Amino acid sequence: MQPKIRVLIADDHAILRNGLRWMIAAQPDMEVVGEANDFSTAVALAASTKPDVMTLDLTMPGGTGLGAISRILAGRPAIRIVVLTMHDDPAYCRTALAAGASGYLVKSAADAELITAIRTVHRGRLFVDMHSTSEAAVAPSVGKGSEPNPRLATLSAREREVMVMVAEGHTNQAIADRLLLSVKTVESYRARLMEKLGLANRAELTRFAMDVGLIGQSSSAEDQRDR
Repeated sequence: MQPKIRVLIADDHAILRNGLRWMIAAQPDMEVVGEANDFSTAVALAASTKPDVMTLDLTMPGGTGLGAISRILAGRPAIRIVVLTMHDDPAYCRTALAAGASGYLVKSAADAELITAIRTVHRGRLFVDMHSTSEAAVAPSVGKGSEPNPRLATLSAREREVMVMVAEGHTNQAIADRLLLSVKTVESYRARLMEKLGLANRAELTRFAMDVGLIGQSSSAEDQRDR
């Protein structure tokens, strides 16, 4: 008898979480091993419960969705993450997949699609289901088997998180407030990641983040002056 797929649920809406737990637990080949209602708990439970697949909302308290994906995979690279979100937007999808997610599913999709997504990513395949576009249009170059950017691979999970927020136009103070760090610590992360990537200023950093798919072309609302 095959072992059941161990699933961890991360969403800050209790009603949705309860529904997901009931639906997943009803599958003969799945079991729910934990639930999280914020990113910090999600990262901790991913390490302690050792799930095979994790459903992850991109918008929860305690950090950012991209940062959580990076930290989860840094601790347990074998976890398959299915992003379950309200954002029916190709840019969000590309960003999540580039950060390491294996699946992307809009919350308005049919329940059966989530079950299919869990089974698909558990087999090591990419799963994308959106209303606005197709998988081919969303992620032609970030499926399983594509090679990660070697420079991006040199960054720690926290450095990658800071890099994305800088590229999105956040100030050092805003990043410090979001990640519960000091401004000096953020400045140190920023300087170190710029050195690792061989970049000179914010404009080059933003272009790099766009090129590797971590942010969309319209993600940085501010100008690209170096700060």
